[in-house]
Amino acid sequence: MRRAYLVWGVGVSVYVIAVLQRTSFGVSGLAAADRFHAGPSVLSEFVVLQVIVYAGMQIPAGLMLDRFGSRAMVVAGAVVMACGQALLAATGTLSLAIIGRVLVGCGDACTFISVLRLVPRWFPPRRVPLISQLTAMLGQLGQILSAVPFLALLHIAGWSPAYTAVAALGLAGAIPAVLLVRDLPPGSAEVRAAPAGLRQLGGRVRALWRHPGTRLGFFTHMGTMFSTTTFALMWGVPYLVSAQGFSQSAAGWLLTVSVAVALVAGPLVGELCGRFPLRRSQLVLGIMAAGVAMWTTVLTLDGPAPRWLLVLLVVVISVGGPGSNVGFDYARTFHPGSTLGTAQGIVNIGGFLGTLLAIEGMGLVLGRAGGYTFDAFRLAWLVQYPIWAIACAGILVSRRKTRRHLEPVVAGPASADRIVQPAAG
Repeated sequence: MRRAYLVWGVGVSVYVIAVLQRTSFGVSGLAAADRFHAGPSVLSEFVVLQVIVYAGMQIPAGLMLDRFGSRAMVVAGAVVMACGQALLAATGTLSLAIIGRVLVGCGDACTFISVLRLVPRWFPPRRVPLISQLTAMLGQLGQILSAVPFLALLHIAGWSPAYTAVAALGLAGAIPAVLLVRDLPPGSAEVRAAPAGLRQLGGRVRALWRHPGTRLGFFTHMGTMFSTTTFALMWGVPYLVSAQGFSQSAAGWLLTVSVAVALVAGPLVGELCGRFPLRRSQLVLGIMAAGVAMWTTVLTLDGPAPRWLLVLLVVVISVGGPGSNVGFDYARTFHPGSTLGTAQGIVNIGGFLGTLLAIEGMGLVLGRAGGYTFDAFRLAWLVQYPIWAIACAGILVSRRKTRRHLEPVVAGPASADRIVQPAAG
């Protein structure tokens, strides 16, 4: 078991650095506006393109993960992200900076699902939900690294030294992954996905998507994740600084509250999923409803919200991060074999597709409503509500179809939340 925690710990450390790389541009959005002479809509395009690449790479990354294993994908992702950050450090040209963020998105797409795939290979089934939640939540320490030390370095040393530092950190993180990460415990054997042509791969992906359990995970991930990710990845700091009167440092520290909440809530959500597997979807819908209620409370105010209310907002929406990982638990439930990586990739698209729609929509609204003003942000955050509606409808419909799908094979009362443990652990 000590070896299992070592392999997992190294994988998590690479994921922490990946989250730092992912969120670094969001916390430096105002500095990026000065460096690249970009307005709100152009700035949003940076992150939108990164998210498009991340989401678009999920299925190819999942297929490659099923084919080549976790170690190869973790190392490849770290190196590609480091190259993207190095390009951002060196350039002052908008087009090259966009290419840099594309590389970050490509590398980032390889990392989380690869680390997550290690968990059921190295840990007993009963602990998998908890360890999976810890994987995702510990990874969010990277957001603290971007919001506090990276942001401080950016203000002290400037753009190029700050981005060069995170690029070097990414390369350094790949070294222990090469040396210590192994796809399986000693003596274990795994059947990996066989090489296949494009038509076969496409058929495999279509078959996974047609399974209602996959769609249940997809919409679960979408509805719980997009609000907090939009806040952390792009619009949170500009909103707090320009519309709510926070200083840059205070806004950065509030993002650390988000991470702290996720670190506490993650193990709790994982334990609840393990203890009450028949109630996972109710838990997800409750998390979504709480986020809707908090944003509605804040957005109905005619002026800046009290600080305590904004802290409470961040606390509530941050539980969406752990909630989104229930989607991966559905993937593990219904696809425990050699297609798990691809299934996780499909699920992971959900949250980032929602994030993409929110970031892009908010950028367009801000651009047309006058920029970084209180009233413009108040309108822009309304973009979230149609996404919540789509995700909620998707969960309810796919949950019903999953229950029907299981009725022929499950003895007793059928449930979309029923856990099926992987045969190989």
